[in-house]
Formats: sequence, C-alpha cells, structure tokens
Amino acid sequence: MQQDELQDMLRDLVWLNAVIATELIQITENTSSILRKEPPPPSCLEEHRALRAVALKIADRYRPGTMLRQHLERHQ
Repeated sequence: MQQDELQDMLRDLVWLNAVIATELIQITENTSSILRKEPPPPSCLEEHRALRAVALKIADRYRPGTMLRQHLERHQ
C-alpha cells in the first residue's frame, strides 16, 4: 500500500470513528430520555455537548466539508 493510500485510509477511519462517537452520544441521550421519561440531567447534556464538539473537531480536521456538522446541529 502506498503512503498516500495509507494516509487516506487513516483519515477515513478517524472520520468514521468520529461519526460513530457522535451518533453513540445521541443514542445514549435518547435512551436515557426514554428510560427516565425526562431529559438526561443537565450535567450529562453539557458533558455530551463538549464530547460531541471534540469529535466534530477531529472529523472536520480529517474530512472537512462533510454533512456531519449540519447533521449534528439538527440533533435534539
């Protein structure tokens, strides 16, 4: 495998892991809301927001211009 191919593959994997992380955070929040029959605690929402921001920053670094940012802004 050539150096460029390897770098592209690693960028893809890092981006994909960031997507998975942000979706997993959302699934956790949704599941918590369903089980509690109320929103997650504010402290959890704030921590999730910070974690989501880090994952998004990583995703943007390796694959800028994807729909991920727009998609996350629509999450509730």
